[in-house]
Amino acid sequence: MLIGRPGAEPEIKTFNNSKKARFSLAVTENKKNANGEWVNDTQWFPIIAWGAAADRVEKNVKKGKRIAIDGSLRNHEWTDDKGQRHSVTEVWVNDLFLIDFDKE
Repeated sequence: MLIGRPGAEPEIKTFNNSKKARFSLAVTENKKNANGEWVNDTQWFPIIAWGAAADRVEKNVKKGKRIAIDGSLRNHEWTDDKGQRHSVTEVWVNDLFLIDFDKE
């Protein structure tokens, strides 16, 4: 479970029978540094949602609005055109919960 704020509006792609949403989530932890001072440490996580979860992301997730993500980690590795290997760990959404939401 991660709680944070999207850094940008989600990117939505539609395929034949499915939809994919992608965005980055900033998760900030308040902790003491080596000097005993409180500091904010922000980590960014790539978030992926498919199908119904992608529909929920498209309708509800907005830049800067706090959300909670329940998901699983997926590792991907690939080799680019120059032969360099890359890897990324993504969070695949099982469910999401709105913490900040607009009242209409």
